[in-house]
Amino acid sequence: MESTTVKTAPISLTERALAEVKVILKDKNVPAEYGLRIGVQGGGCSGMSYLLGFDKPKDADEIFQLDGVQLIMDKKHAMYVLGMEVDFQDGLNARGFVFNNPQAKSTCGCGSSFSA
Repeated sequence: MESTTVKTAPISLTERALAEVKVILKDKNVPAEYGLRIGVQGGGCSGMSYLLGFDKPKDADEIFQLDGVQLIMDKKHAMYVLGMEVDFQDGLNARGFVFNNPQAKSTCGCGSSFSA
């Protein structure tokens, strides 16, 4: 029997964020081979911004399982998001995913851009 190592994801999603991801997966009929891609990209008001969307895994990716959701992340992005928590807000002033990143040296008002 093969032993499979389950890696612990470097980030976490709150119950609200996980629930919202599952709703989107179902409502938008996202194909089964797609997972939730989390990472960073250049740009935004502070130099880097967060990437969150559904995608197929690529060769440079690591895959984690979070409560039935496949989490995909480029290995190079791990250092920027290590320990980050993704939450989902559904309030009067804001609706959407919120990134709480201990690696960010500074953030800007939009909450989706940071510098490391």
